[in-house]
Amino acid sequence: MIEKFNSEGGKVKEIINVIGAGLAGVEAAYKAAEKGHKVRLFEMRPEKFTPAHKTDLFAELVCSNTLGGKDITTPRGLLKAEMELLGSVVVEAAKKTEVPAGGALAVDREKFAEYITEKVERHPNIEVIREEVTELPEEGITIVATGPLTSDKFSEYLRNYLGEEELHFYDAISPIVYADTIDYSKCFWGSRYGKGGDDYLNCPMTEEEYERFYNALMEAEKVPLKDFERACYFEGCMPIEEMAERGKQTLLFGPLKPVGLIDPGTGKRPFAVVQLRKENKEGTLLNLVGFQTKLKYPEQKRVFRLIPGLENAEFARFGSIHRNTFINSPKLLLRTLQLKKNPEVFFAGQITGVEGYPESAATGIIAGLNAARYNEGRELSFPPETTMIGALLKYITTADPKTFQPMNANFGLLPPPEKKIRNKRERRKYLAERALEDMKRWLSSLS
Repeated sequence: MIEKFNSEGGKVKEIINVIGAGLAGVEAAYKAAEKGHKVRLFEMRPEKFTPAHKTDLFAELVCSNTLGGKDITTPRGLLKAEMELLGSVVVEAAKKTEVPAGGALAVDREKFAEYITEKVERHPNIEVIREEVTELPEEGITIVATGPLTSDKFSEYLRNYLGEEELHFYDAISPIVYADTIDYSKCFWGSRYGKGGDDYLNCPMTEEEYERFYNALMEAEKVPLKDFERACYFEGCMPIEEMAERGKQTLLFGPLKPVGLIDPGTGKRPFAVVQLRKENKEGTLLNLVGFQTKLKYPEQKRVFRLIPGLENAEFARFGSIHRNTFINSPKLLLRTLQLKKNPEVFFAGQITGVEGYPESAATGIIAGLNAARYNEGRELSFPPETTMIGALLKYITTADPKTFQPMNANFGLLPPPEKKIRNKRERRKYLAERALEDMKRWLSSLS
């Protein structure tokens, strides 16, 4: 092979393949191309469409048209500010095609996708190939960014390549609350029959409290499922409200069963118990065990705040059930987004287990940057965990592989401030400013 060099003097070995032209794919392709590398961007549309996509444009937004809050004291506001420092084409397009949406960054979907498609297609280092990829290309470095609706053929290939148990086709997510918003005076730590240590936070309910919770759950408004999402109904993915419809006692034999638990406050077994489990090693986030749900977000907040101890709980992530192909990243990926078994393969976007538009795009930037550095024979890198991007990368690569579920940007992922700050907005402002400074330092350290 003839040695080639990019504009920065780095040695270029091979072409970089990017599979999928969604948010993550376009970021990855553009970042690698801007670094002077030849990129082949594969997109199966219009040859083949997903059940959700309607156009052949890149970065088509199939759900909401908002990329979350603009203020850096919001999780996605901070995330987008970090992405902007990294030269995000998605944030650039969003600002160019913005529509009024209060404190959120919302876009004109069509203009947004058109802007990105044109910008990517006209880049001299990017070759767009409109065909379905059914296996990893034999030549070059590859970034897999096929998203939550990865084609059946490629999904099957990945399942065999990674191991069947490493690919999930449906996402049954329980809500997550910030640990510091719980009233611990109404809860107790412990495991059933005292086995396993104090691994669970238990929120006991009286019969009256359970009755109120059950009735609210039955009356709550649900999100209608799309046709292609209906196949996800099996016992291990059963929404809590669907389970409750089988009868008032059903939950008492399922996720709310009180068996093996004694409330130290009363010395008796509660009528019902809601259990929460630590979502991260730091214990700043707690997961409502068995509470996967398709309730609308405001309804989740209303109903789940009826649980004793959660009256003022703030949600880092709401529950959901939808089609979402993702890999078991803690088991399979390095924090550089490289596949452990093959360092020439990177993953980016929702397929890694991040949840949300900006989250997906952000991982694409890091994958594109590291694929370029790998191609040049340079040391790979990633932002520090004090940044929102770095914290997301840490989560998806160090979470417990046995219970791994997708995660969105939230302040619970960041290391706490070095000093105690009681005011929530001031605390988030401090964390955001620290994150942006640390991101700038990290960028300046890249050779």
